[in-house]
Parts: sequence; C-alpha cells; structure tokens
Amino acid sequence: MQPSYSRFFFRLLTLAPLLFSCSVHAAELTVNVTDAAGSPLPDAVVYAEPTGKAPVTAIATAAIEQKNRQFYPLVSVIQTGASVTFPNRDKVKHHVYSFSPAKTFELKLYSGIPSTPVIFDKAGTVVLGCNIHDQMLAFIRVVDTPYFALSDSTGKATISNLPNGPYTLKTWHYAQSNENTVAEKSLTIKADEQAAVKLDINTSALQKR
Repeated sequence: MQPSYSRFFFRLLTLAPLLFSCSVHAAELTVNVTDAAGSPLPDAVVYAEPTGKAPVTAIATAAIEQKNRQFYPLVSVIQTGASVTFPNRDKVKHHVYSFSPAKTFELKLYSGIPSTPVIFDKAGTVVLGCNIHDQMLAFIRVVDTPYFALSDSTGKATISNLPNGPYTLKTWHYAQSNENTVAEKSLTIKADEQAAVKLDINTSALQKR
C-alpha cells in the first residue's frame, strides 16, 4: 500500500507551528542607564553580544542629516558592515570627515545627498566633524551584533527579539570620563529581562541640543 502523502503533509503542517515555537524563543531586554548620581542618561548605546557563537548578520542602512549646521542624530549605533548616508539639508555646503581609527573618511564640500554611502566595516567609535563648521559634532558607535538600542530621554533602552541564551551586555556613552570605556556585565536571557547600568559621566562633555 502506498503511504498517504496528503495525510503526511497535513500532519507536518499541523506540527510546524509547534516545532517552530519550541526551537525559537525571543525576548525583550530593557536596560535603565543612569549617571553616577542616579539621573537618567539619554544617548547611551546599549548592545548585547552573544556568548560563544557568531552573531546574526543583519544588512542595514542609516542616515545622519545635517540641519541648521548640526548633525542629527547626535548619536547613532549601527552593526559592522552597515552603510550610512549623510544628506545635507542646509543651504550651505558641508565637509564631513572623521579621523577615528574605526573609520577615516572625508566627504568634501557638497550639497544634497552624496551618491555613494559610507560603509562602516570595523567596530568602534567614530567621531564626526565638519571642516567648515567647528561646532558640528556627532558620534557613531559601530558594534559587532544586531542586538542594540539607544537610551531615550528617560535613560531607557529596549532591545527586542533577543534569542534566549548567554550574552555580554555592553554600554557606552560619548561623555564618559574615559571615552574608551565600555561597561560590561554578563547575563542570560530566558524571558523578558531588565538590567540597570550606571556610568561615570563628564557632565562638561554633554552636548546641548
């Protein structure tokens, strides 16, 4: 007797959602970032690096605008390999550059949107400036993981769709007393989790917008 393939595939389709739900678990990690005095700290970069396995590669793009002779946003976080465009919304030309070891580049005097985006292929901190307008400053944190977030005005950062497992949670802020310091802590994701991070901030380095 020939096997009933229709019955086989029907059972497979019936079990598929159950099998998928058993093999994939994702959670939400909420991190509250404060300064040494306990005040909420916005613009902190929070990211989770999987322990003992290669992170998922996510193709992504970002844009950092120039408006009113300022960069927007002040702080960006992207995964290694992401490309960034630098649209100039001002009526004056800008000359965007970075001398940072993580990415050295120049976009010489231009208006509008450069035809070629800049690819950031090395993890680290990239400090942006304008060769014409000294007050223009912005920061890009390039990370080796797709699991990242930026803290809001209340100091809260939320990383969604985080698979269960062990991670190293890292937090960085451009105004830390030591700009190269990254706060680290180990954690294991089993369900929705919360964490708290306190950073030593140089208040004179905070940018006013």
